[in-house]
Amino acid sequence: MADSQSQNNGLATPSFGMVLDASPDALLALAPGGSITMANAAAERLFGFKPKELAGRNYRSLFTPGFHDEVDRLFQQQLAEPGGHPPPREVFCVNSNGAEFPAEVAVALLPGSVLAVPPGAGSGHQLLLSVRGTSHRAAAQEDLREAMSLLTATLESTADGILVISNQGNVAGFNDQFLRMWGIPPELLEGDSEEPIVQLVVSQLADPVAFMGRINELQDNPEAESHDVLDFKDGRTFERYSRPQRVGEQIVGRVWSFRDVTPRRKAQEQAQQAMLDLAAQAEKLRTMAFQDPLTGLANRAVFNDALADALKEPRLKAVDVLLLDLDDFKEVNDILGHQAGDDMLIEVARRLRGCVPTADVVARLGGDEFVVLLTACPDADDIAGCIVRCLHVPVTISGTVLRPSLSLGLASLGQDNVGPSELLRHADIAMYAAKAAGKNRFLRFHPDMMTALVQRTDMESGLQMAVSRGEISVDFQPIVSHRMGQVVQFEALARWDKDGERVPPSVFIPLAERTGLINEIGAEVMAYGMVQLASWLSEDPSRSLSVNVSGVQLQNPDFAEEVLRLADATGVAAYQLALEVTESVFFDADCSLIKQLSRLRDAGARVALDDFGTGYSSLGRLQDLPVDTVKIDKTFVSMVRTGAERLPILSSMINMAHSLGLTVTAEGVETAAQADYLTALDCDSLQGYLFSLPEPGVRMKYALHHAEEALNALKGR
Repeated sequence: MADSQSQNNGLATPSFGMVLDASPDALLALAPGGSITMANAAAERLFGFKPKELAGRNYRSLFTPGFHDEVDRLFQQQLAEPGGHPPPREVFCVNSNGAEFPAEVAVALLPGSVLAVPPGAGSGHQLLLSVRGTSHRAAAQEDLREAMSLLTATLESTADGILVISNQGNVAGFNDQFLRMWGIPPELLEGDSEEPIVQLVVSQLADPVAFMGRINELQDNPEAESHDVLDFKDGRTFERYSRPQRVGEQIVGRVWSFRDVTPRRKAQEQAQQAMLDLAAQAEKLRTMAFQDPLTGLANRAVFNDALADALKEPRLKAVDVLLLDLDDFKEVNDILGHQAGDDMLIEVARRLRGCVPTADVVARLGGDEFVVLLTACPDADDIAGCIVRCLHVPVTISGTVLRPSLSLGLASLGQDNVGPSELLRHADIAMYAAKAAGKNRFLRFHPDMMTALVQRTDMESGLQMAVSRGEISVDFQPIVSHRMGQVVQFEALARWDKDGERVPPSVFIPLAERTGLINEIGAEVMAYGMVQLASWLSEDPSRSLSVNVSGVQLQNPDFAEEVLRLADATGVAAYQLALEVTESVFFDADCSLIKQLSRLRDAGARVALDDFGTGYSSLGRLQDLPVDTVKIDKTFVSMVRTGAERLPILSSMINMAHSLGLTVTAEGVETAAQADYLTALDCDSLQGYLFSLPEPGVRMKYALHHAEEALNALKGR
């Protein structure tokens, strides 16, 4: 099948050489002595030698010295078992430049009747050496190692014991905490049978029948979630959580989570016993009448009496009231539950007592409001600063690390004699001034604060009439698709011009939500936005209008229908509407809010999760929320400065959202480096000053032009 004319630069070329040249792997035919008699085109590309340079060369020269014996053993194994197929070996090769590179090598026997044997090479079988470069695997393996390292670190960072079981009943994953909690040797999980593990687990439980019964129930109902309590023979108590493990819509297994709550249960039992003891002792019951039952601090009545007595005492030269309120405490209750809120209040009380051991009274007035009374104290400001610093230290509540923040108002008895209620009111005004100034700080009362209070009252009064007076306007900011190279959406932003001055949205929007005026303002913004953009939207069905929606608006049971009626009246298709909400709306106990969003989504509208990443929820919770888009908060975008940073948090957000079928918009894009970085991460759309400032409706063409110029500039980079 080969003849004397099939020669190529000194190498024998078989009649099926073209077939061998089509192989992506380097193929080398070897004479019995190890010299190369034939090489295909892939061999020339892999090693960098011309065919005539490979002719007659010993194959060992193509491998690093450390792997000569490895390849020889592979040949010997093939010759010893001609009908066998030895597995490929990992080796290092050397190219024509002397550079080493990783490769995978395999061998096979070729009969002499198939490939012509060069003169002097003898007859019989020739060896065929196959070499495949594996350099391309290194980057993929490194990415995999990094991803697995991140996953392992995340799994091991939790205080809970985690066990993942596949649908087939096999152990798919676990963390070290699980092994420690149950006292399971790691090698036990590597065995072929699960029976030893089950025996070890149930042997520790007070009620193993109930334990196994719950497992059997969940096996019969794979979509069910479970939460129960396990009592151990040794007195320990675990909370057991279980939920299905999903990949997309498919359930592939079940995740079990175990939390040791023994200290909390013992503390609760001790507290119950203490209450029983107190109930039996009348004197202790009388004492409890003057205590806050949750924190053990003095209550409002004790504080009021002590303050009144202090102001009556003529010898006292200083009386100071420090009133403090926890910032955003409602979010702790809403997201982590009231038990977690109570735990935080108890911890705050403990720290507060430690900060002011010489205080006359430390009391809880109610909710998350505390007060301290100091008399004859020369350094009340120092103590106030100490309280702020002491309480702003991380604390773990229900397995979540939180950092309490507080606003504190300090009021002191001055030359003007004031009554107890007035002095407390001064401290209250100073506390709200501290909250308005940015929170997590203290401010001493100043008469000017009364003026500020009057101004806030005036602002609220002005906001009541803002819509009817035509003071509410709308600016539009474009949102661009780098992939499409055009503006795909405008966000409508409410603006308030009061007495010729623009009031920042960060000031009047919270005020509108507190007073309920956000319903009227929100309706005005949505109506104006639809009317203004109706023509632009009708030109391209891929365009859309984005409007911010407050949780207060969603409490209106007719909200969804009103939005759809307004869209129909203005000629705007429902699918061209995007409603932006914050994470907090999903934690409201009123499920009607979710129903409103679901009704709008059923009609075709989309829901965007605004300021994503700044709240308490996790990336994994996205799959449970009725949203279509996430908007990454600008604080994360601002981390990109040069574009050369490695920011796993950004890539994780985008990849997780995409894996759940969500689109991603990045807010606050101000530089080309940020735009390029986010585009490389496959972020769907971008918004920020790089493309345009928010502009009124009459300047929309300018905003469009500016955004298109910015996109063109990015393409030219």
